[in-house]
Amino acid sequence: MNNIMKKRKPKRGMRYWFIALLLCIPGMTMLRAEEGMWIPLLLEKYNIGAMKEAGLALDAEDIFSINNDCLKDAIVRFGRGCTGELISEEGLLLTNYHCGQGYIQSHSSVEHDYLTNGYWAMSREEELPNEGISVTFLRYMRDVTKEVNEGVEQGMDPGERQRKRNLNQGRIIREETSETHLEAQVSSFYHGNAYYLFVYEVFRDVRLVGAPPGAVGSFGGDTDNWIWPRHTGDFSLFRIYADQENKPADYSPSNRPYQPRRHLEINAGGVKEGDFTMVMGYPARTTRYLRSEAVEYMLGTSLPLKISLRTSRLEIMYRYMKESDMVRIQYAHKYSRVSNAWKKWQGVVLGLERNEVVTKKREMELEFGRWTRGDGIRQMKYDHLADDFPALYRENRDLTLAVDMKEEAVMAVETFGEARQLLQMMTLGEGTEELQASSALFFKDFYMPVDREVFATMMEAYREEMPGRFHPPFFAEVEKRFKGDFSRFAGVLYRKSLLSTEEGVSKLIAVYGKDPSKAIEKLRKDPLAARFLQFRELYLTRVDPLVHEHSLREEKLYGEYMAGLLEMNGVGVLYPDANRTMRVSYGKVEGYKPRDGVRYHWYTTVDGIMEKSREGSADYRLPGRLATIYRIGDFGRYGSNGTMPVCFTASNHTSGGNSGSPVLDARGRLIGLNFDRQWEGTMSDVWFDPALCRNISVDIRYVLFLIDRYAGAGYLLDEMKITW
Repeated sequence: MNNIMKKRKPKRGMRYWFIALLLCIPGMTMLRAEEGMWIPLLLEKYNIGAMKEAGLALDAEDIFSINNDCLKDAIVRFGRGCTGELISEEGLLLTNYHCGQGYIQSHSSVEHDYLTNGYWAMSREEELPNEGISVTFLRYMRDVTKEVNEGVEQGMDPGERQRKRNLNQGRIIREETSETHLEAQVSSFYHGNAYYLFVYEVFRDVRLVGAPPGAVGSFGGDTDNWIWPRHTGDFSLFRIYADQENKPADYSPSNRPYQPRRHLEINAGGVKEGDFTMVMGYPARTTRYLRSEAVEYMLGTSLPLKISLRTSRLEIMYRYMKESDMVRIQYAHKYSRVSNAWKKWQGVVLGLERNEVVTKKREMELEFGRWTRGDGIRQMKYDHLADDFPALYRENRDLTLAVDMKEEAVMAVETFGEARQLLQMMTLGEGTEELQASSALFFKDFYMPVDREVFATMMEAYREEMPGRFHPPFFAEVEKRFKGDFSRFAGVLYRKSLLSTEEGVSKLIAVYGKDPSKAIEKLRKDPLAARFLQFRELYLTRVDPLVHEHSLREEKLYGEYMAGLLEMNGVGVLYPDANRTMRVSYGKVEGYKPRDGVRYHWYTTVDGIMEKSREGSADYRLPGRLATIYRIGDFGRYGSNGTMPVCFTASNHTSGGNSGSPVLDARGRLIGLNFDRQWEGTMSDVWFDPALCRNISVDIRYVLFLIDRYAGAGYLLDEMKITW
């Protein structure tokens, strides 16, 4: 066990008592019912029959069409990591509250605390612009496997093969987007066994229209995150603006609401158990075909380590946030972002262990080996994988650990990120105004005592976890001058560094305005920047080249393994892992049984919000107006059976990136907004169990109710197409 895990175990205070009883459900087939994130272009060829058998009332062309407007034209990638959907012909966009939280925070202050109180624009003039946000429409896609592999020979070195493919991809993108305003990317599928070109239209003027109070949009907070039953109104509203020709444009007061090719009709008639559900969106990353050796490392080392590191960071942030409203607002989004993966990883560990996934992976690999040895040609192509994979993971364990520590410990230090940003901008010759704007953005949500303590804690963890050959030179300085005490060292470092205060960075920028070379040299010698540069040098020279070599070997092996699985199972039977491209999954509205004697119902109501609010937990704070509406039962036409539906579960296969994805009924109408999975099923990125894995969505009726009856912004419903 890692030293850090011996010292810092994750706390078990947030209703974690039940997770030790998670049910283990066996399963041996390669894919199981309702599993899969399918490429929309291939629905007609592989999936539409099964989807219709499950209840779909649409044709494949209604979902994804090359020549006609279709459902995919109403779905967007929101920002960098979420999904959104168009719900009006005037560019009104719906996504999750937690997807929009960073932008809501950017408009908030102690005087105008939109995180606490919510925000609603009562006219177009009150809609708030957001710097740096974009929404992306997929316009079309096509198979370019042949073009990407042009000139790639079987006997090529893995690095040379990849360089050739990269050159081909660049050429394909340039030819496709030349003299257009469109953007494109070529994405690999099945570990390099197929490639598709995606052509996008990206809009950059996106304005905040409305968001509920945090006590609604984040109801349950960390206590309920990844947990069912949920009662979270996790939604926010934005509007896309375009130029006079309805094309993408930077923010301008003269821009007008974008008129989309398609927007979603809303079904406010309610859902019932067993109803067909379909999710469209941009899932980030799954590793369904991961080998047993990789899962074993994940369970034994990687995830426990990352959980422990984030536990320490969260404890530090929470302590300071509790003491100051200013710090609470500054770190609300950061805390949520760190906490989200932290809690999910704990569920992943438990789910994989309870499902004995390492054992099941090994059994599948043995089955693959038996199939391989059943034919001489197959044996020549694939038999070596049984030895090559274990050797690869055994030889590169320390490198993998180094990557984890860089992501979770080194770059957890905010001032290291600021040093990297400033150095890059100065080296590129950016102007002083751009530097000042970047600095102001950083310090708006920065509190030095938090970062100083995070630095000390993360550096101590790095020293304990990493072999000495991966230690930066300043660790010896800490040992010699400070007796190994990183807290004392951090106190001196942050007191002397220009990067720890906005005034210090402003002085540095002033020097840059007069003499850029002198400023760059001064930055490189800054106490904090110098330590960051030691880490950068360490990774550039000792880690990154070996990691790159490891990645090429790993991808080559997985490419061969995946080719064998496709040959063994048949193309179209195995879905490709998620890679931030548009996917379609389908399932049905249903509850689940997490353990013996317990069965969870498939929906929740506002009654549960009231029950939780009586517990007195800070995560269950309740806006007074919602309590008043509940007391008088003023749910309007949105309620059902005397109460207000809030959330429901379904068996759609989702992942990170599906936050904000529309949940659609059999006719393609919006019935809910996907925002989470339940803890027992978070292992679905690696292993999908249809009896246990559920996506959690906010019922569209609750969204409409909050907009209309709670916020008094019912005028927004006038531009939606709603079926009752």
